[in-house]
Amino acid sequence: MLSQISQTALAVVLAAEESGEPAVNPWFIGGGVLAFLLLLLLGLVWFGGGREHS
Repeated sequence: MLSQISQTALAVVLAAEESGEPAVNPWFIGGGVLAFLLLLLLGLVWFGGGREHS
């Protein structure tokens, strides 16, 4: 079982070394996640703005 895991890990490392640049720029992924989280934050503020404080 251990040899199977090490073979899989070796295959993953070799595949990662072969590819030069990622298919999608990590800055686009991070920017999209940031925009999504800011949208959720704005929705939370908008939802909480009309409620009475208890």
